[in-house]
Amino acid sequence: MIYETLFMNGYGIYVWSAFLFTVVSFISLYITTKSQYVREKKKFVAKFGTLNSERADFAKSQSINKEILSNTSNI
Repeated sequence: MIYETLFMNGYGIYVWSAFLFTVVSFISLYITTKSQYVREKKKFVAKFGTLNSERADFAKSQSINKEILSNTSNI
């Protein structure tokens, strides 16, 4: 039973290698995206960490920050 599942009539090597490639690709994509998110978040906090009203208005006016700040009502 397990032998048939693993080898799949001779096609198992292709199926399992494609499955492994897909899993490795998804994991690497997740790690890359998460590291970029953390890096951008740190840059944002460094630039706008302690916001007064003037800097908050400036941050809200920038188009890239509008996407970041769209989920928050008050800064």
